[in-house]
Amino acid sequence: MRPGLGEWGGRPCDRTGRPNRKKDVPIVAQSTETTDWVSRFADEVIAESERRAPGKPVVVASGLSPSGPIHLGNLREVMTPHLVADEIRRRGHTVRHLISWDDYDRYRKVPGGVEGVDASWAEHIGKPLTSVPAPEGSPHANWAEHFRAAMVGALAELGVEFDGISQTAQYTSGVYREQILHAMRHRADIDAVLAQYRTKPKAAGKKGQKPVDEAELEAAEGSGAAAEDDGSSGSAGYFPYKPFCGNCGKDLTTVTSYDDDSTELTYACGECGFSETVRLSEFNRGKLVWKVDWPMRWAYEGVVFEPSGVDHSSPGSSFQVGGQIVGIFGGEQPIGPMYAFVGISGMAKMSSSKGGVPTPADALEIMEPQLLRWLYARRRPNQSFKIAFDQEIQRLYDEWDRLDAKVADGSALPADVAAHSRAVRTAAAELPRTPRPLPYRTLASVADITAGNEKQAERILGELDPAHPLASLDEARPRYDRAEAWINTHVPADQRTVVREVPDAELLGSLDEEGRESVRLLLDGLAEHWSLDGLTHLVYGVPKVRAGFSADATPKELPPEIKTAQRTFFALLYHLLVGRDTGPRLPTLLLAVGQERVRTLLGG
Repeated sequence: MRPGLGEWGGRPCDRTGRPNRKKDVPIVAQSTETTDWVSRFADEVIAESERRAPGKPVVVASGLSPSGPIHLGNLREVMTPHLVADEIRRRGHTVRHLISWDDYDRYRKVPGGVEGVDASWAEHIGKPLTSVPAPEGSPHANWAEHFRAAMVGALAELGVEFDGISQTAQYTSGVYREQILHAMRHRADIDAVLAQYRTKPKAAGKKGQKPVDEAELEAAEGSGAAAEDDGSSGSAGYFPYKPFCGNCGKDLTTVTSYDDDSTELTYACGECGFSETVRLSEFNRGKLVWKVDWPMRWAYEGVVFEPSGVDHSSPGSSFQVGGQIVGIFGGEQPIGPMYAFVGISGMAKMSSSKGGVPTPADALEIMEPQLLRWLYARRRPNQSFKIAFDQEIQRLYDEWDRLDAKVADGSALPADVAAHSRAVRTAAAELPRTPRPLPYRTLASVADITAGNEKQAERILGELDPAHPLASLDEARPRYDRAEAWINTHVPADQRTVVREVPDAELLGSLDEEGRESVRLLLDGLAEHWSLDGLTHLVYGVPKVRAGFSADATPKELPPEIKTAQRTFFALLYHLLVGRDTGPRLPTLLLAVGQERVRTLLGG
């Protein structure tokens, strides 16, 4: 488990714990205006792989610990190497993207906000994640499988091709036996590396930076491997290996003796008092401590590229230490970028409703895979960005649709074309797309107004463009379904749109001449302008005409007062139709309500 500070504190984290590597590992230059960052890294990774292992598949890696919900911050740990690996595949090279499921990590604490879990799960702290029961009601065999399954499903929808490796399977089957024995033989060398950092303060901030306080450290280390000790040191010396107790199953054990020749190891459990002597050459119920385990796997798998979290840059972090320990196993440290945080807009609202930070599966409920891929592809790894769960998602979709149009007509910049290509397709195939990608904000408004009535939604969407009517709601799917899910799960009930059942007689009776004439102009033009574009022209044009201008007059031809008049007119219409100052875009709202009902509610 790789924890990190910042927006995701205390939640299951990815393979962070890595330092600023200016002196340790060369980093390729970031993207220019004409070359996207993915291509630049692919160039370096291919060259480095040929230097290290000529003719062999390129190996890139990610690591995820299923100690709880795997969130959108963790997804950057996967998407960064995925995008690079996919570019390498596009160039005709064989590449393996390994995702190491760190399911043999210890269960550290009971996470909050997980349905089907209560305080009784604390009795399993110290056991491997695969030995902890799944949340109540889960169809999965254990804790790790429960949280891994959700991520696997999301990655499939995102088109991420990978080779998954269960560390429980690797350790318990004896795959790493020789590496474990090697680490024990070289424990003095490992101890010497770790000793360089044990006395250095972990919480010291750099000059000009906000100090890292104890609460932040606790949040970062709460359930992650970087919080592990370096191994057990006692009267018998230092050991980089932790057995899981044969009685209680926990890792609260201390190695009390070890013989290199016979490989006999004796340990005692600090939890239940159990003690036994085993032959390590035959024993598979334990693992290397994290700061040794990770570099061992770099060497074992031949990893060339792996991203690192920018948040762990302190002396003694697992990446920096690993860069020195990996040589003991005959390997080299991977190259790769440090990546910045991924934030959430609307996160507070979501946390209150779901009790935790959002996951890739949560994001894919409200947005298509292409949009989510694009958010990770368009920003260099060292640039932070936010994923929208609030109204901002409508603006993001507008931006995506504009890019889609520019790519189609050839006016997009090369780097934007590259990011778009990486969003909509992989080396293997193009991701499924919505046949008629209508504006997300329009679909959301329709879903809001119709409250799940598909026939009504189909009627409204069919009237948006009479020249090219929508034949079926399926043409707008899956985007329509995502917009409907957003409305149902992330728009508070008091902000939902409810059309009036009867006219507001009191308001209609109180209208002055300006209000009455404006409503009359709108009603007179409904039939002629009954389309999305037509109604847009009409509702913006009424205040212009009332002020003595042409409905076609541009903003440059109009005085500033027209905008004020438009806002006043729009507020009046909203009050007459839905009883509020605001609502969905008026043209969409009018289409949704229908001509006959609009006339009734507006007193026509």
